[in-house]
Parts: sequence; C-alpha cells; structure tokens
Amino acid sequence: MNHVARTASPSPRARRVRTGVALGLVCLAVAGAAYVVRRPLMMSAPRCAAGRWHGCFDTFNGVVLMTLVALPLSALVVCALTWWRRRHGVDGAARLSSAEVGMVHGTVPFLWLTMMPGAGVGVAPARVSLVPLRDLATMGTLGIVGNLLVLASLGFFAPMRFTALASAPRILALGVGCSVLVEVSQSVFRLDRVSSVDDVLLNAAGALLAGLASRPWWRGGTRRATAEADRPAPVAAG
Repeated sequence: MNHVARTASPSPRARRVRTGVALGLVCLAVAGAAYVVRRPLMMSAPRCAAGRWHGCFDTFNGVVLMTLVALPLSALVVCALTWWRRRHGVDGAARLSSAEVGMVHGTVPFLWLTMMPGAGVGVAPARVSLVPLRDLATMGTLGIVGNLLVLASLGFFAPMRFTALASAPRILALGVGCSVLVEVSQSVFRLDRVSSVDDVLLNAAGALLAGLASRPWWRGGTRRATAEADRPAPVAAG
C-alpha cells in the first residue's frame, strides 16, 4: 500500500524564529538609518522637545524624528492588541496586531510629508505632470527613495492583515489608488506641489516590492498550508 506524501507545514517554533529574525533585521535597518542621519534629525530635537509646531512637525527632519521616537509607543500598542486578541482566542494575534500598527505608523508620517504645503499654498496654481518618467531625472536619489517608501509600509502590512489583498495585482492596485488620491488632493487643495504621474509609479512600485517582501506572512498562506497538511492523504490501491 502506497501513501502519497503530504506537504508538511512549518512548525510554530519555526514560524516564530522566522518572524523574530525578520523583526530583528527591521530593527537593525531602522537603527542604521537613524545613525546615518542622526545629525540632521537632532537639529529638530530642541523644537520637538519643546512642543513647537514650527521647526518640528512642519519639517522633514522633525517628522522623521518624531516617527522614530514614537516607535516604543507603537510597540506597546502591538503588545496590548496581541494580548487582547489572544485572550479572546483570535488566531494569528501577533501578526494581525503588528500589521495594523505597522500600516498606521509607517504610512501616516510619509503621507504627512507628502501633504506638506509649499510657500505658495492657496495662491500658486495647481501643477500637474502627466508625462511618465519625465520627472525622474529631477527627483534625485533621495526623491526616488522617498517616493518608494511612501506606501511601502501599507504594501508590506496590508496583505498580512487582509486576506483579500494577499496578491501582487491587488497590492499594486492598492498602491496606485492611494497614490492617485494623494496626488489629486495636492492639486485640489492647491498645496503648491507638483502632482506627477511619476510619483504614482514610484509609490505603487514601492508598495508592490514591500508587499512581495512580506509574502511569507500574508494572511491565509499559513492557514492554507496547515489545512493542506492536516488533510488526510489519499491512499493508492495496490
């Protein structure tokens, strides 16, 4: 009698180790990036510590600094949500909680920076650039990397939280939709910023790349693998 081999799902311990390694790498990346840009960030520290809006929340350095400072608070929120979900018997409590907090913490600061008005807010006419790839040459490396990161957290964590978004085309559609909404808002509110199709392309690409990076933790993947492993193996007659 021959038994058809069935695919074994990763053990809970292996999944925990993999998640821990990923979180460790993320922490190291954040710490390294903060160390590299520590001097510009510390320029805004006195104004942020004093609770002043001008010089803190209306500057790139100040927003990035406050985002880093708020990391421990976000970690506490993740722990609280995880504890509450486990108490109520919710499966994947840590993954769901991390995804929800990560989407908010990693996306809101970038959207805030994107919606910052220029000097001619309310006065300068709306500027729209609809020619693909024309603005890339003027963005520079920092601008390109920044646009890739705007929706990266959303693309990374959304498929971990929502099963309906656990596919590359849907993550890409989510990135395009959110980026178009941001660019249209810049034009409608006349924020003295250029609404560019290149921003949409880079934002969507960043969301897609980040989503693919989080594929091992997409919601539904582990559950499907476990269900397949627990399914009785067919028996071949003979």
